[in-house]
Amino acid sequence: MQRALLASLASLLPLVRAVPWRNRQKASQISWFLGFQVVHDAHFLDSLKKNNKTWAAEDASLEKKLASLESKFGKKPNIIYILADDIGWGEMGWQGGGKHRGTPTEGLDKMAFDGIRFWSSYSEPSCTPSRIAIMTGRHPVRTGLLKVLWPGQTEGLSPEEFTIAEVLSTAGYHTAMWGKWHLGELPEHAPENQGFDYAYYGLFNGAPDNWPDSHDMQQSYPNPHRAMFYDFPGVEAYKEETGIDLSEAAFVGRRGQSRQKLGGAAGTLGPRRQEYFEKESIDQIIQYVQEKAKDERPFFIYWATYTQQLQGSAPQMHDPHVDPANAQASMMAAHSGYVDRLLATLRAEGIAENTLVVWFSDNGPMYAFFPNSGYSWLRGGKGTVLEGGVRVPAMAWWPGTIQPNQDPVDMIHLTDLYTTAARLGGALAHVPEDRVVDGVDQVPLLLLGEGHGRRSTMFHYSGSQLGAIRHKNFKIHLKESKGGLPGMDFYNVKRDPGEKYGEFYPGLFAVTPVQQTLQAHKRRMQEFPNRGEQDLTGSCPPHA
Repeated sequence: MQRALLASLASLLPLVRAVPWRNRQKASQISWFLGFQVVHDAHFLDSLKKNNKTWAAEDASLEKKLASLESKFGKKPNIIYILADDIGWGEMGWQGGGKHRGTPTEGLDKMAFDGIRFWSSYSEPSCTPSRIAIMTGRHPVRTGLLKVLWPGQTEGLSPEEFTIAEVLSTAGYHTAMWGKWHLGELPEHAPENQGFDYAYYGLFNGAPDNWPDSHDMQQSYPNPHRAMFYDFPGVEAYKEETGIDLSEAAFVGRRGQSRQKLGGAAGTLGPRRQEYFEKESIDQIIQYVQEKAKDERPFFIYWATYTQQLQGSAPQMHDPHVDPANAQASMMAAHSGYVDRLLATLRAEGIAENTLVVWFSDNGPMYAFFPNSGYSWLRGGKGTVLEGGVRVPAMAWWPGTIQPNQDPVDMIHLTDLYTTAARLGGALAHVPEDRVVDGVDQVPLLLLGEGHGRRSTMFHYSGSQLGAIRHKNFKIHLKESKGGLPGMDFYNVKRDPGEKYGEFYPGLFAVTPVQQTLQAHKRRMQEFPNRGEQDLTGSCPPHA
């Protein structure tokens, strides 16, 4: 009878794969029963082959633990992802920054020591790409959206991408987001049309908030001080000249409804908009948690905080240890307090033990406006694939499930949050099988700790070009080959996290393995082409 059932289900497989992903709820349950897995890149398939027995035993143990947790609370765990902005490796107090650099982060530091502090956590090199990574579990190069978006541009996250909000929503989660969306301005790109039930969001990055004030500063009176964007012509003149309407900067969206323009101080570009927006966001998030705490369905919150995006927070600017010359320092102090409020609310509502909270920066610091900026102890910054651009602070908190005061050396990438959430939400069956997902399941790292991470390799893209690869402790920067020699600089980033001593010849032993990894990566792209891209020859440097 069992064989007959399996044969019957197997006969449905062609039908399962023919169903569009947005309508594949029942069909995907069949694919889970048949044991299909997320489509991964070649390097992870190799790791899976090498560690199959060990990981299978771990997974069996983890499933028992998760089942016990679900039995206790009557539902899957709540998941909260907080994506911060431009906060460099070393900026947090637990990494040697905090009050010692004029950016006190007491609440965030407490969260970090109560859970896991990730020291080898990586993002994409800039803001829109990192938002693609966390939403889709894929490197931006696969999605067809390769650049940071600016006001008036029509590109955005393709509706054909299947976001983590869609994955979890399909599995029964409430979904909501607050903050900087920055994945496209058109309605089809909006969060309420990308899997979120509710969204309170801004369209742009932080720079346009300072454009109008820069104009006013230069036009009001002779001023010896240079405005940040001193040639901006003003909102109305800009609209008349370019057709770009900056008055529509923020919205409130609800699934299945037309979005509503957000007015007032939180919705109008200006020097304090982000301060007001953040205050309103945390108040709404607290209320949302309180409303959903006893709901029979779990919730997923994505909070893409504006911390730190060129602006500060006036109530915190004179707090102890806040650097007055760095406006973003006061925003860090405010955000740290907001996160502390959120965690306190989870405890007060009795759901802390059934809620995973992950905090992650989207890239390294943007030094263009220093000292009004973040900082990193590492070389490089936002927009580069140097460690200072892509190695960022991150931590995870889950009382009773994640053991406190951990500082593993295991690598984790922003894309991993996608697959990890799908696993925790019992939603892996809803992850599409027609594309590569770069994120790997890091539930073992969260629940079992150091040594149980499942990532040994990661790729660092800059737009469409692959700029570097990290494998375990080695990082290889890729350049154009010359005279038949491959263009590679080798670093041991455990010994040399600042990337000060990169050389080619000491790493000759790694040339062939690196080229093989690149070739396997390319072949996977040919098997599952990048969205909107037929010719893949430009995706990797010619040395491979």
